[in-house]
Amino acid sequence: MLFRSWEQAPTAAGAGSGIARWPEVVRVADHVGVEHLLVTRHALVRRVLTDPATYRPDNALDAVTPMPVAALRILAAHRFRLPPTLANNGGASHPGIRALVADALHPTRVAAQRDWLAALVRRRVAALDATLATGAPVDLHAALAADLPLRVLARLVELPDAPVSAVKDFARATLELFWAPLDAGRQQALAAEVGRFHRLLREFATTGGGLAAALRAAGHPPDVVVGALFFLLVAGQETTSQFLTLLMHRLTGEQAVLAGLRDGSVAVADVVEEGLRLEPPIVTWRRMAAVDTTLGGTAVAAGTSIVLWLAGAGRDPATVDSPDEFRPGQRGSRRHLAFGAGAHRCVGDQLARMEAATVVAETAPLLAGVRVLRPPRYPDNLTFRMPDAFLVRR
Repeated sequence: MLFRSWEQAPTAAGAGSGIARWPEVVRVADHVGVEHLLVTRHALVRRVLTDPATYRPDNALDAVTPMPVAALRILAAHRFRLPPTLANNGGASHPGIRALVADALHPTRVAAQRDWLAALVRRRVAALDATLATGAPVDLHAALAADLPLRVLARLVELPDAPVSAVKDFARATLELFWAPLDAGRQQALAAEVGRFHRLLREFATTGGGLAAALRAAGHPPDVVVGALFFLLVAGQETTSQFLTLLMHRLTGEQAVLAGLRDGSVAVADVVEEGLRLEPPIVTWRRMAAVDTTLGGTAVAAGTSIVLWLAGAGRDPATVDSPDEFRPGQRGSRRHLAFGAGAHRCVGDQLARMEAATVVAETAPLLAGVRVLRPPRYPDNLTFRMPDAFLVRR
């Protein structure tokens, strides 16, 4: 159940939202028999996220499928380490590291990229439109969404000079290695791919400019610089490219919304927020109970793994008027937890919003005139949707 959590998201069957029929806290076991507490309701998910003393982030990047010795040896051969830096850092160093990343992704710096990104998206949409006019299909994921966030992020933080395809392959391999149910052979193959790229990051950590230089100047050791860059290359771009694909796919089935975008009666920003609420790329996140406590009336022992159902929280009828309907601007639409909450709230939320708003504004006319040939498909993954090819035809 955990590994298809987006498909388990509540639907409109019956009266009201399906999330209302779920207990607030559910004990579940994953594919290797490890028990977790699944937290479903918005208020409780937010409570956990905003209380890092009781619910620590230490397990945020732990591999869901325990790695066998063979895979660990491959990672060790590449000197792979993930010290606490951002998502998995509940220590004293977190605020300082986060502040440097936040400065690199400052809203003013993000806004300065808007015109460049809009021009790039516009050119791509024109090329896609020309291809569609011939009757041929196009892949909106590969041709439009997949690399856009990476290209923007590279401009903001001066990422290492590596082929886009190599970075994308590394990011998806990382999401699979740490958050998917895997067999030993697949783990070893992924460990080799992740380890190779980690070696490149380690070289860049000692010589690179931008964010890497800022982290070094603040006195952070190379492993911390590598860890911060490692997480940014996943959370700072891969999740956003996934969201762009998820949102475009959703909009092809929301013709009234597309018509409202074209005539100006629907705001782009409202569409983005409703998309984040209903189609978040990150559907769950994890915490670890630091002490014995209670959650939603359920006793929680110290050391318990807690899975926060972000996708379910976005459809909680206690926070939104029409939980299962795509209604931009409705009450509660912006109360989603797609970016988390508290001290570890996504530091790149404004960047993701800007990129999504640009894509929505530029693609609305194109999306209104296509039919879906092949919707995106999603692998089993505890946390990330990871959509693939999205084929449409006029």
